Amino acid sequence: MAQLFLMPQIGSTMEEGTILKWRKQEGDPIKKGEVLLEIETDKATMEVDVTADGVVRKLLYAAEETVPVQKPIAILGTADESIEALLREIGLGADVGGAGESVGKAGSASPIGAGQTESVPAALAPLRPIVTEQVFVSPRARRYADEHGVAISALAGRGTGPEGRVVERDVVTFLEAQSGAVGTAEAAVRTPRLTPLAARIADDLGVDLTDLATGLPGSRVRREDVLRHAETTGVGSASEPAPALPMPPTSVGYTVIPYGGMRKRIAENVAKSRFTAPHVTLTLEVDMTEAAAFRTRLIPEIEKTYGARLSFTDLLVKAVARGLGDHPRVNSALVGDEIRLYAQKNIGVAVALEEGLIVPVVQAAEHKTLGAISAELKQLIERARTGKFTPDDLASGTFTITNLGAFGIDVFDPIIVPPQAAILGVGRIADKPVVIEKQVVVRSMMNLCLSFDHRVLDGAPAARFLQRLKELLENPLLILV
Repeated sequence: MAQLFLMPQIGSTMEEGTILKWRKQEGDPIKKGEVLLEIETDKATMEVDVTADGVVRKLLYAAEETVPVQKPIAILGTADESIEALLREIGLGADVGGAGESVGKAGSASPIGAGQTESVPAALAPLRPIVTEQVFVSPRARRYADEHGVAISALAGRGTGPEGRVVERDVVTFLEAQSGAVGTAEAAVRTPRLTPLAARIADDLGVDLTDLATGLPGSRVRREDVLRHAETTGVGSASEPAPALPMPPTSVGYTVIPYGGMRKRIAENVAKSRFTAPHVTLTLEVDMTEAAAFRTRLIPEIEKTYGARLSFTDLLVKAVARGLGDHPRVNSALVGDEIRLYAQKNIGVAVALEEGLIVPVVQAAEHKTLGAISAELKQLIERARTGKFTPDDLASGTFTITNLGAFGIDVFDPIIVPPQAAILGVGRIADKPVVIEKQVVVRSMMNLCLSFDHRVLDGAPAARFLQRLKELLENPLLILV
């Protein structure tokens, strides 16, 4: 029986995935456990396999296309069955599918995706909104509709583009009909999308953005476009000369690294975090002398019992989980209009890869022993570095630790992993002279750098959490209480 293969949802925050490469093509047989495609999310790239044998009957998207989660991206079935009815069911029609008899009733095709094991009745539910929302929409129209809260399904039959495709002006017309605000939506469409530098220069020179939109419909306006328009129209040319702008060197050799893939996803994610959540970073120095001795005493026993060598990161994970139990507000997230205080302490640990960072998560760290955390984290990091991690490895983090101590860094300003409320940056452990009871002694010192979202936390509760973490690390037996 023909089945829809959906874009899987990897983690609670994933909204869309980009198809990097199809491993199978239309007409290829595929067996359970074989990889169908590679996808990229805002956190990582990974392979997606299938959960049943079959034949790839239809690929609904090309490589490099971005698709919302739980939307059909392929059709799997047997080699000789018709998929025409199923194509109609998802709003594509016979022009892109096979011919022949329909595949049972409208709801007879059950969507499946990587890791899904639902029975057919449970899997039918996603089909209904898919059917109502499958409208041919241009990317600009979809983005404009999303920005103005217009359901795609409400635009069905309103398309004036080629072959009934909904274009941006159709969304404008719909908004005007709903609100009567003639001209407001049109003005929004005429306003172009500018790069930050282009916007600043346009403001400095007094360039009319409406004129730019008229001359450059549907494009992203860059610095060169603003300067060219200013020169053509004479805006700012007499008394307001164009500012001298730094230009990239052209007389020296260079190597081009494409700005895309995981690097671009990470950039978008950290930019969203930095410019959405007001970051405040507190730094506190911790004496790790006792923690180092504690770790040394435990290493042989944990290696014998768990087969893993206890690390300082393992100690930090356990200490953070213990501290979050005392300060639950730090173990939270701002989601919409809700501050969610999580009962479970799922501690993410940032792992550096050649192409970027990913954050595997130790689930429910508050309930696990140091040895269990050490063994689990070792496996998580190994899978992350070899590219063999699973979606569950990255899911449901409530707090993140990022450690740059191995690079000799003492203090830094970590960026929060959205929508979490805080992240802990860890510096190197170094021997330093300190004063204890008016005596100068050498101790193993380390800096903790806590960045927190000031919308969720104020400075005092964040500082109290850091103080508690310092107390736990300087008296490591308390971690076990």
